[in-house]
Amino acid sequence: MEITYFLNSLWQLSVSMSPYILFGLIFAGILHEFIPDTVVTKHLGDSNILSVIKATLFGTPLPICSCGVIPLASSINKSGASKGATLSFLISTPITGVDSIMVTYGIFGWLFTLYRIISSVIIAIIAGILTNIFDKKVITKESTLADVQSCCNQSGCCENKIIKKRFSIINALKYAFIILLSDIAKPLFFGLILGAIIASIIPDSLEEILKAHYWLSYVIAILIGIPMYVCATASLPIAAALMLSGVSAGAAFAFLTAGPATNTITIAVVKKMLGNRSLFIYLGSIVIGSLLFGLGMDYIFDIYDINPVTLVHLDDDAGIIDIFSAILLWSFILYFIVAPYFIKKSNGKCCN
Repeated sequence: MEITYFLNSLWQLSVSMSPYILFGLIFAGILHEFIPDTVVTKHLGDSNILSVIKATLFGTPLPICSCGVIPLASSINKSGASKGATLSFLISTPITGVDSIMVTYGIFGWLFTLYRIISSVIIAIIAGILTNIFDKKVITKESTLADVQSCCNQSGCCENKIIKKRFSIINALKYAFIILLSDIAKPLFFGLILGAIIASIIPDSLEEILKAHYWLSYVIAILIGIPMYVCATASLPIAAALMLSGVSAGAAFAFLTAGPATNTITIAVVKKMLGNRSLFIYLGSIVIGSLLFGLGMDYIFDIYDINPVTLVHLDDDAGIIDIFSAILLWSFILYFIVAPYFIKKSNGKCCN
């Protein structure tokens, strides 16, 4: 693997995902200002099926990718959402979205679109329920909710009253780019590096590999889709191209589900935020769900004789917003990684 090819892959990955992460951070900051932590705790805090369903349905229409969903999931998790609800939100949100649903309908029609929505909802709910059942371990979080509870317990300042605050764009940006981004800076860094390495070693003839291995194409599509960063909308023309080149519709659908649902960055964040057991459930639900629904898609395609005939053209050239977003995101990431080192080193010096 040449270093120039790796750096190019790292840059392409950065410009592709940075705008979505920054948008997700801003949206999370605004959401935190508008919605009190008590509301999130009330609806998503319980470890039951209803909280999982609410989180899934809340995340399904949001036009946010697997990277942009990270700060939002971190936000609701900090606000008191259960592990199951957080994981359901992480899965359902990036697979579908208003923009993705519209493009899916334009390429594949209503049957494929409905199937995609239903499958993502089912996978997310099952993953959330399994998490609440098998992963009850509490991970200590430096959350605003913990600060409020500490205040109430020690000084009685809250007295079961919801303190209403006026919306502040400054506080929203501080919450987004200081509290949330500092939490995910290291996972983002290592996820980007690993994602670039994987992108560098994947062969260009992906369609030929999947076409040559019909039964194994499901497994290959999932193994490639899980670590790769690809947004729900951008993955649609890839899936259509795979189908038109002769690849199984089910294998393409498996890639369409596993690809947007996760990537190396999300995996690293889930491990840090929810722990190893939730990470295992997260990946297992996506892998098994993608495989089963892919087989089901093949069955439906055989019955209705469905084949996509149009492709969506996407411009691969990075725009000024993409470039600016990548530079800004990397500046924050490097700052939050390097700054603590210098602060620690500075505090260790003796002063006369």
